[in-house]
This record gives sequence, C-alpha cells and structure tokens, in this order.
Amino acid sequence: MDLWAIWLVIAAVLIAAEIVTLTVALGMLGGAALITAACAAAGVPLPLQFLVFTVVAVVSVVFVRPRVRRALTPRRERFGVDALVGSTARVVSEVTGTGGRVRIGGEEWTARAYDESLVIPPGAAVDVMEISGATAVVYPRE
Repeated sequence: MDLWAIWLVIAAVLIAAEIVTLTVALGMLGGAALITAACAAAGVPLPLQFLVFTVVAVVSVVFVRPRVRRALTPRRERFGVDALVGSTARVVSEVTGTGGRVRIGGEEWTARAYDESLVIPPGAAVDVMEISGATAVVYPRE
C-alpha cells in the first residue's frame, strides 16, 4: 500500500472520530493527515512526512482550534431583568439605601443604593449592580 493511501486512511479515521466527539482537535489532526497525504503523493520522503504532519498538527491545534471553538461556542444571551445588570441609569428622584427612583432604558424603576450610606441626587448617572425583585440596586458612576 502506498504511503499517501495510509495517510488518507488515518485522515478518514481522525475525521470520523471528530464527528463523534466534536472536540475540534481530532479534525485538526485529520486535516494535518490530509496535507501529509498530499505531500506523500508528491514524493516527499517518510521522515519529512512526519515533520509535515507534526508541524501542521501543532500549528492547527495551537492557533486554529481556539478560534474555531470560540466561534462554535454559543454565546449566553441575557434576557429580562438580567439584561439590565451592568447598564447605566439616570436618577429621577433621590436614591438612598431605602428607596428612590431611576430611569433605565426609558422605564422608571424603584431603586435603592448599593451602599446604604449613600445619597444619590436626581440627575446623577448610576450603574445597575443588580435587580432585586422590582427594585434596581444602583451605585453612582465615577
């Protein structure tokens, strides 16, 4: 059996294993085996074939795999009140540790200061630290 055919079989096995495992690493190794099969078909000697496989495998696993995994990983979208955490709000009526009102994205919310000793005046910009029930817990922006 020719060396290029052996490399093709190795590539097929690795790619089939990738389909089952979805790790991306086996697919990268399968791609390296395909490139090595092309080199073997071109008449590259066996020691250089191993070198080509090793270099392509290392480069693809180290540099390409992280980008592919990042692209394939679904992003966690925040919905509802969780999407408001981290946003900026404007104080409508004085906010203290016990109460007040802020405007978040066009809606008025009851609010209280994250630090109970703070008094935040109307018009100040605040960051929404958390949502507790129907109350926004806020901290003044610096």
